[in-house]
Amino acid sequence: MCPHALIPYKPKNPKTRLSSVLEPEEREKLASAMLEDVLQLMREMCCMPVVVATELFENEVVQITVADADLNQTLNEILPDTKRDLLIIMADLPLADAASIKRVLATDKDMAIVPGRGGGTNVIYLREPWKFRVNYYGASFLKHLQIAEDARFSVEVIDSFRLHTDIDEPEDLVELLIHGTGRSRACLGDLGFVLSDEKGRVGVQRKR
Repeated sequence: MCPHALIPYKPKNPKTRLSSVLEPEEREKLASAMLEDVLQLMREMCCMPVVVATELFENEVVQITVADADLNQTLNEILPDTKRDLLIIMADLPLADAASIKRVLATDKDMAIVPGRGGGTNVIYLREPWKFRVNYYGASFLKHLQIAEDARFSVEVIDSFRLHTDIDEPEDLVELLIHGTGRSRACLGDLGFVLSDEKGRVGVQRKR
């Protein structure tokens, strides 16, 4: 059985690095669609998803509001009282699928971790979360490896395209259009985005 899953999420003014191609309401729409894709995957795997959000939003899923938008503090208040294995997965991973999550959960180590691009952390699986603390932002992947070492955890670093690919930059939309199958891919289509081929390099363009 899949463990409980904590999903950090920002409902208002999300994905600011997409501002050059999406208006604020469109960014919120895409972020919501990506969250729904992650939630659907967690439900399919019989996980108990809990969204850790910067503010309440309209959804029947269990929600925890981040105090003063401090994700680290909020998660680190939850971890000591979590007495079973736990998955922490970001809300902007619309390419995640059952096979990639099963690969993480199949680890025989104390912790499995999937790095994001630029030094971030996209997924953490903890067998003993009460012994761990998180430190997101910046080079969080390296920080989490050090925290695991200090806790004397054995660690498996998972190399997964589907979990590595978070949607932050305009060029990331290419991967979503090519490999996406869920609500996020449909959302981009509804917003008029299509693949383009300029000088042999695949990009995206928007049909108005």
